[in-house]
Amino acid sequence: MGTARYSGEFKRDAVALVESSGRRIGSVARELGVNPESLRQWVARSRAEAAASGAGGEGPLSPAEREELRSLRKQVRELELEREILRKAAAYFQGDGSMTGRWRFISDHRDLYGVRRLCRVLDVSASGFCRWVAAAAHRAARRSAGEDLGARIEEIHGESNGAYGVPRVTRELRERHGAVNHKRVARLMRERGLAGRHLRRSVRTTVADKTVPPVPDLVGRVFTASAPDVRWCGDITYLPVGGSWMYLATVIDMHSRRVVGWSLAEHMRAGLVVDAVQAAVDARGGAVHGVVFHSDRGTRYTSAAFAEVCRAHGIRRSTGRVGSSYDNALAESFFATLKRELLYGSRWMTRAQARMAVFAWMAWCNRKRRHSALGYHSPVDYERHHTASVANLDLVA
Repeated sequence: MGTARYSGEFKRDAVALVESSGRRIGSVARELGVNPESLRQWVARSRAEAAASGAGGEGPLSPAEREELRSLRKQVRELELEREILRKAAAYFQGDGSMTGRWRFISDHRDLYGVRRLCRVLDVSASGFCRWVAAAAHRAARRSAGEDLGARIEEIHGESNGAYGVPRVTRELRERHGAVNHKRVARLMRERGLAGRHLRRSVRTTVADKTVPPVPDLVGRVFTASAPDVRWCGDITYLPVGGSWMYLATVIDMHSRRVVGWSLAEHMRAGLVVDAVQAAVDARGGAVHGVVFHSDRGTRYTSAAFAEVCRAHGIRRSTGRVGSSYDNALAESFFATLKRELLYGSRWMTRAQARMAVFAWMAWCNRKRRHSALGYHSPVDYERHHTASVANLDLVA
């Protein structure tokens, strides 16, 4: 292949492009596909000829006049470039002229205008831009890590059926993957439109029977216990199924917040709470003598059938005051959580669907759901840790 030949017109146009744009000769040469040294020679020859002819044939100029003319032309070209840069920057920023946006604009246009000129026009420091470029790898790594963390957050949020907020998602992440900042979790959840669920206050359904003898309050709003099967509490709530209702009675261990027994039926008779207590007794192997069971003063918990099942198993009954949700706050709180996490976005058309959903959620709640009052352990894990610590104390003794 022979050496490329360029016409005089091509050379003049190439020189005019360099002179009018103020761009570097190397940049123009790459754009035109010519040798940079050849273009440099054309420019030098053109300038020499212009100087020798007195800048356009108007008569010879003195050396001082020629220098002044070159200076003025350079200033004009620089002003034109600055206007061009500002025009492109306005379109690039789209109203957001943040420092990061400026760095990106400079990076994208550095080959065309040069870093120093861009930094001067945008009023930023060249050293700051160099530091930003040097940190590019770190930013990319942090972006990648954020995407990975966001995927893990979405996975955990999905596993909880959308119930977990920032605290529980953060704790789950720490258990699975190590240290993570809760503020970063909050930001990533906010960016992805993820949040824990909130529920409106429910309607009170307790109806007291004033004809039965009073049962003392053995709890006094202290909903804790030193060990499992020391104090239980329970309550009833309603769940919408199709065009009617089903009713859920629970028995919760105050030590671990574990649901040790529950019963679901289409009625709200005394048998509902009797079945829940019997299920709790069976789950604990029958050895529950002396446990305190705390409830409200509803007619199911003051019924003869309920009193009999408690007496048969040595369970001590305890009730709060009428009309005070604070006297059975643990059970009330549990039902608020259940409705927030289980009912949200769900619609059961049959009793079988409702029963299966409640069964699955109860199992998840006992074995997987992290409870803030338990140091974000699940109820089953919390009981397991308690049993292990007691065993260790016995060994030491």
